Amino acid sequence: MIPPADSLLKYDNPVLVSRNTEKKSPKARPLKVSSMQPAMTAPVPPPPKPKSPPGDANKQQTEEILNSMLPPREWTENNQLWVQQVSSMPCTRMDVVKLQELLDLKLQQRQARETGICPVRRELYSQCFDELIRQVTINCTERGLLLLRVRDEISMTIAAYQTLYESSVAFGMRKALQAEQGKSDMEKKIQALESEKKDLERQVYEQKAKSEAIEKRETERRQVEEKKHAEEIQFLKRTNQQLKAQLEGVVAPKK
Repeated sequence: MIPPADSLLKYDNPVLVSRNTEKKSPKARPLKVSSMQPAMTAPVPPPPKPKSPPGDANKQQTEEILNSMLPPREWTENNQLWVQQVSSMPCTRMDVVKLQELLDLKLQQRQARETGICPVRRELYSQCFDELIRQVTINCTERGLLLLRVRDEISMTIAAYQTLYESSVAFGMRKALQAEQGKSDMEKKIQALESEKKDLERQVYEQKAKSEAIEKRETERRQVEEKKHAEEIQFLKRTNQQLKAQLEGVVAPKK
């Protein structure tokens, strides 16, 4: 995998570490091969190792710190392993100015948004921050380590906000699904209640019709009974009068 090119973080030239061939064993062998020494008849004692000056020791320590803070990039191309470490060269004021100009150019080329959430802008500013950490670490290791802590804290905060956002989105989706499910159940319940309402209204209409029919029938029956009763009263009154007249006719001669 070839790493992304044109990074704002300054790297050294890539170094070929090992390569694999099909004819030989699959184990990687180093690119730099030590030259063969001529055969010597008698063993020669190795020359004493020169003591490294303090400047080289400080430079090596700085490189180790830089590699621990900003790990080297590794990729494979044509069965060859390449490694590219961050640069340990000190920077000047002109390098900082060029970094700022390059940052503005990259933001414009990659069409990063000026406001809001933009992964492109965040990536470029992260690379710029790493380059500043590299530049500061070369001059002062302690200041660079402190900036590294600040960078890690910012990354942790952003990751926490991202996790919170994802969990809130998942919570919102879950609540929306529950609301949709509850809405469907509520719609089914409403349909059942409406059907029950229509059934009850039909029963009420039938009962009203039956009540009106019974009331009409009872009214007619009552009218018939009242008429019959009135006729009976009239008949009894006439009968009473007739009997009274007959009784008076029977009683009158005896006087």
